[in-house]
Amino acid sequence: MKVRQWSRDLGLGMRFAFTGGREGWIRTLLTAVGVGLGVALLLLTAALPHLLSARHQREEARQDLTYGTAVPPRADDTVLVGLSDTKWHGRDIRGRFLEAEGPRAPLPPGVDRFPAKGEMVVSPALRDLLSSEGGGLLRERLPDRITGTIGETGLIGSHELAYYAGADGMTATRDGTHVVRLTAFGDQHPEPERMDPVLILMTLVVFVALLTPVAVFIAAAVRFGGERRDRRLAALRLVGSDSRMTRRIAAGEALAGALLGLVVGTGFFLVGRQAAGEVEVMDESFFPGYVDPSPALAALVAVAVPAAAVLVTLLAMRGVVVEPLGVVRTARPARRRLWWRLLLPLAGLALLYPMIGNGRSHGDFNRYLVVGGVLLLLVGVTALLPWLVEAAVARLGTGSLSWQLAVRRLQLSSGTAARMVNGIAVAVAGAIALQMLFAGVESQYTKDTGEDPNRASMEVVLADGARLTAAAGGLARTKGVRQSVALSSGGLGDKRRDPVASASVTVGDCTALREVAHLPSCRDGDVFRVPGTDEDAALRALLRPGRRGFLDATYSGTDPGREIPWTVPAGLREATAREDSLEAGVEGLLLTPSALPAEARSTMYHHVYVRLDESVPDAEEYVRNTAARVDPLANAWRWTGTEQSARYSSLRTGLFVGALCVLVLIGASLLVSQLEQLRERRKLLSSLLAFGTRRRTLGLSVLWQTAVPIALGLLLASVVGLALGTVLLKMTATPVTVDWRSVLALTGAGAAVVLTVALVSLPPLLRMMRPEGLRTE
Repeated sequence: MKVRQWSRDLGLGMRFAFTGGREGWIRTLLTAVGVGLGVALLLLTAALPHLLSARHQREEARQDLTYGTAVPPRADDTVLVGLSDTKWHGRDIRGRFLEAEGPRAPLPPGVDRFPAKGEMVVSPALRDLLSSEGGGLLRERLPDRITGTIGETGLIGSHELAYYAGADGMTATRDGTHVVRLTAFGDQHPEPERMDPVLILMTLVVFVALLTPVAVFIAAAVRFGGERRDRRLAALRLVGSDSRMTRRIAAGEALAGALLGLVVGTGFFLVGRQAAGEVEVMDESFFPGYVDPSPALAALVAVAVPAAAVLVTLLAMRGVVVEPLGVVRTARPARRRLWWRLLLPLAGLALLYPMIGNGRSHGDFNRYLVVGGVLLLLVGVTALLPWLVEAAVARLGTGSLSWQLAVRRLQLSSGTAARMVNGIAVAVAGAIALQMLFAGVESQYTKDTGEDPNRASMEVVLADGARLTAAAGGLARTKGVRQSVALSSGGLGDKRRDPVASASVTVGDCTALREVAHLPSCRDGDVFRVPGTDEDAALRALLRPGRRGFLDATYSGTDPGREIPWTVPAGLREATAREDSLEAGVEGLLLTPSALPAEARSTMYHHVYVRLDESVPDAEEYVRNTAARVDPLANAWRWTGTEQSARYSSLRTGLFVGALCVLVLIGASLLVSQLEQLRERRKLLSSLLAFGTRRRTLGLSVLWQTAVPIALGLLLASVVGLALGTVLLKMTATPVTVDWRSVLALTGAGAAVVLTVALVSLPPLLRMMRPEGLRTE
């Protein structure tokens, strides 16, 4: 019986929502737009697991790095892959040379045939770049004729720059650094990687901090037009409905708006999904097919949003007495109590407290406690803000006429004002906590590369040592290059196989060697010894003049037979490593070119260090072009003093993208909410104007009504965000530091969004302040 009664009353409310005249369907439409924006973002979040999984699967399917595993023998089902990655103005370009060694050689994903030598297939984004006006310099680096396009299955993003070029005569390198031989593309032996507990914690906090404002906005959207709706419900009491039936009818109206919001949100999501293929954020792009919500999560959104609409409305109606002759909400309400509102953040802190000091050494953080604790702290903002706004505006008084109008309105409806800024306050609180957490642990995911950008601007690693001299000369003559230094490095072992002692060997002309060590004097044929800090007896014995060793000694698991005997010469002299050496940790032997056996050159690694004239535009691109012309498999990169973890950087990028989406949602939802508030007050504004109130005064009063709650909300958000950030840093065993400039920037961004919405709503406000607003039916 109760189920039938609930169904009947909810259905009646849904009919009123669509057939209640102009006011009814406008309110329903506003609710649908507000809910729809939140639903679209929830569906986007539900698609994130599939998005990340799809990108990972694409990356794994085309994997061609062997990471030093044994090279398979040449066969009719093998392919040689030359690694030729490059960059263009900071953007990565994935490049590969392909040479089929037999009719059954495997093709990489997205490629239907092997390009011949002088041909290449490219991604659509690279094709557009090469054909653009600004791509001429890159076209010199990739001179092959474009004969095809890489399919979507071979790319991880719609804007990825990638190419496969044909090659002939390549030789597989034993360490897989330049040319690899494959029997199949893809990671054949994937090993599950244990995630860093701190990164897992950060991921959880990012999701909770980004989704909580969305839930708050949806809860606020289903209450659009609440005051006008409650006055309509008074008419139902006149025809005999009781208070419970009235509440259920009101819940039915909210349910109609929420269900329509699901449809609108799905439409927004589909439009955004299609647009995802055209958007690139921080060099990250996706295909629309990646943005596919999990059916279970999509079903949860479809059930949770209407259920939340009904629940929120029933809870809101508990504080409203709808009588046949009016709504007893315009009377002064009872003062809000503080004690139970403090329980939410205190309970959140209690959940997080047991994990303080865990860091990385005590296993994973309890995910349920993390989600529950962070959620309670952020939701606590929505519970505390109405009390704070009410307590603050009750003490406000004298001032200009616009100020008095704004204060009186806030005193009459402080709850409505708090609802408008709840979402932005929650978003800012979460952003401050995340900023503290990311800034605090950044040093843990940033390591020193050992590279000094003041000593060299770029480094070029060659695949073919025979081209070292040509590369050094060509780079020295390249536009924008001040100096180039060529060095080769290898190793000397005391035994042919599995040496006990080994020493590094650095080869270069006298000018190059002086870039790594202080030499007494130097001419071609000299050999120098740079003492190490932790030399043992075996190493000292190996470096004695006359001692026979083996260049490129091999270890178990690697190919034997390439070791080259070499005797330490009698004229060995000592040198001292430079503190600003081009190569980190220089010790062992320094050889001039004629002191190295000719057959040993192929066993070494060959580098050219380049100093650029930074005043020359595109100097870095000229260097890459020269390197590619001398050795197509050369790898050139810019020197940087530090390097950041890829996982940490990806998570930070995800936070940036998510925060951008939430900010868009905040702005759009606040604008809808502001327009709805103005629509409800149209008659009041027109009445004030008719009594002689200036438009400027009314406009300023609306701005004050927005500025006061947002100032209080941002103050509360800062306190809660700092508290949450402090707890999270203590959980990760990281010293607590606060970047006040970032805190001020985040609160300023929140204030800017709200004030922008207020300014955008001024033109509709001026249109509403007309005599026509006094009309009634």
